[in-house]
Amino acid sequence: MARQLRFIGTDSKVDGCPALHTDEGTGEVIVQGRPVTAPADLAQLQHFGPDDAAVAVPRELLVNWGPKEMERVPELLDRATFRRLFETFKHTAWRLETRRGYASDREDPDFQAFLATGSSPCDPDEPWFVNIKAQTEAGKRVGRVRVADKPMTTEQRFLLDYARHNAAVGEDIRYLWRENAADLPTEDFWIFDSRIVAVLHFDDADNITDIELITEPAEVVRYAIVRDAAMHHAIPFDRFAATE
Repeated sequence: MARQLRFIGTDSKVDGCPALHTDEGTGEVIVQGRPVTAPADLAQLQHFGPDDAAVAVPRELLVNWGPKEMERVPELLDRATFRRLFETFKHTAWRLETRRGYASDREDPDFQAFLATGSSPCDPDEPWFVNIKAQTEAGKRVGRVRVADKPMTTEQRFLLDYARHNAAVGEDIRYLWRENAADLPTEDFWIFDSRIVAVLHFDDADNITDIELITEPAEVVRYAIVRDAAMHHAIPFDRFAATE
């Protein structure tokens, strides 16, 4: 089915190229320009797939005619795509955890064991641990900062005990008291390679409702600033546990 394209504009004064069009059906922007075909040029492009095409356009075309809507439409990730991010990141994966509890933890048999014994078991062959161990052994960094309440909730105490299992496969787990995290947002999010953010949205029962993908550079920088501030003030989980 043919696209419904609407001409946006061009900076050309002669033949109308380069130009921008928008797809009325999908909202996608079609960039019309000079094809980039030299193998040496294509080899330098990152995330360039076999079915992709590259075009070169003046910077002014995007500045003058690119979309400038202030209201951003959230882009949501499905669970399978979200899980793949933990296998495909190149350098770092980091999370801020701010909630008083998570439904997924309460449903975990390890949580029930913690309630019964005060100690959480762990299966090192779980897919999460197998993958994270492989990633950290390859030199990549995985970490989290968790915000804790005074007194800690049962779910937070469970995660603090469970942190030793995360650390065993190379995760850097750190903690902040909520009173020391007043300047941090209340969002839960993962940030991958300082270029992709996955914001986790929850309902009132602590279930994840959707996962929002953010790649706009200015927004990603905002989350990176939060990460740096949290890491600066947080302390390793074992030191934190000694003060709890």
